[in-house]
Amino acid sequence: MYYGNLGSSDLEVSILAFGAWQLGDTPYWGADTQAGSEAAVQAAIDAGINLFDTAEGYGGGESERVLGRAVGSKRDKVLIASKVSASHCAPAQLRRACEASLERLQTDWIDLYQVHWPFRDVPFEAAYEELHRLQEEGKIREVGVSNFGPRDLDDWMAHGHCVSNQVGYNLAFRAIEHEVVPACLKYNAGILAYMPLFQGILAGRWAAPNAIPEARRRTRHFSSDRPGVRHGEPGCEALLFDTLSKLEDVAANLGEPLANVSLAWVMAQPGVTSVLLGARNPAQLERNLGAANLKLDEETLTQLDTATKPLKEALGKNADMWCGGQNARIR
Repeated sequence: MYYGNLGSSDLEVSILAFGAWQLGDTPYWGADTQAGSEAAVQAAIDAGINLFDTAEGYGGGESERVLGRAVGSKRDKVLIASKVSASHCAPAQLRRACEASLERLQTDWIDLYQVHWPFRDVPFEAAYEELHRLQEEGKIREVGVSNFGPRDLDDWMAHGHCVSNQVGYNLAFRAIEHEVVPACLKYNAGILAYMPLFQGILAGRWAAPNAIPEARRRTRHFSSDRPGVRHGEPGCEALLFDTLSKLEDVAANLGEPLANVSLAWVMAQPGVTSVLLGARNPAQLERNLGAANLKLDEETLTQLDTATKPLKEALGKNADMWCGGQNARIR
């Protein structure tokens, strides 16, 4: 396992992080046993993963509860990252949200406290001042943001500071490369990449769009005629699956699972400090741990770039995976 400093902070984080959204959010991911979730966390710690990411919005706080129980006596061995919802960023609400997260996590401090999405109803300055007070009180160690585009990152940094930006990034969704990555590099904000396997689509689990669970086919890749889709765009389903076929060929030539190749590709990209990997049991985690030591050569990186460039161009600069046009939340 490799480690590096998160942005300008002293937090030394593992290249693979544990994404805990799948813990406790049964409406989205389906039922799972608490024993399996806690075993997955312990397996991650044993493998050298030290960054565990959750949010108050995951399962109505249940993800935080499960993670807190699973970490237990090993709290000093891990870094916990959580997120405050955009609707809770007024100063008084932000403080209550942070303290509620601390209680659910059964900890006295959060190592990285992130704003989950940009908000428009409270000045950034007011929210940052409250975050800074929480920092001074020792309730949080570092401030991060999530889903911030270049304009919002400029505005945020004009009034405060952040050490990271958590954004969606994978071989099938490279929109952040246009403007978000350069902004993060400009401010030395480490990139935490979520959905590196595109919720299983980049693990070769499904051969056609209709086989994918409905909740996982709401991104801008899919037709706006599908239930729950809100982007108002035609989508690019045929191009997506043509791209997946080409990626499978590259992975097969390497003798590696597509999932590991996909993870290794994200880890190799400029600005990426850590890649969030979800798992609900040790077996899911262990299948992908090999990616931590997989180094892709320049020829392979070029092949992956060529295979995914048409999809990158089709989706454009909009870094919001779910909302299109004027409704895009990342700006």
